[in-house]
Amino acid sequence: MRNQELIDLLNQDLANEFAAIIQYTTYAAKVTGPFRPELSQFLLAEVADEQGHAKFLADKILVLGGEPTTQAASVAPANTNKAMLEAVLEAENRAIIGYTQRAEQAAE
Repeated sequence: MRNQELIDLLNQDLANEFAAIIQYTTYAAKVTGPFRPELSQFLLAEVADEQGHAKFLADKILVLGGEPTTQAASVAPANTNKAMLEAVLEAENRAIIGYTQRAEQAAE
């Protein structure tokens, strides 16, 4: 795999991390019901992790000679607590698959 291809894929991952920050922040504001405080806090607690992932990716992109994106990927719309949690779970599962692939690609 060429450097630029890896940079492009890492930038897609970075855009997804930016989207995760937006997703967790907006979902935390949108949750409803009797467990709103706990669920909101649970979602907000993830933002710092996503920021760390974004910083890590930006650093790797720069080391490879690329320019980190400043654009976020789209965030799945969700209007119920269940839909928000399902969207977060799906995004996290996609991230795991992507990072596993990226590790294999970088090793090549």
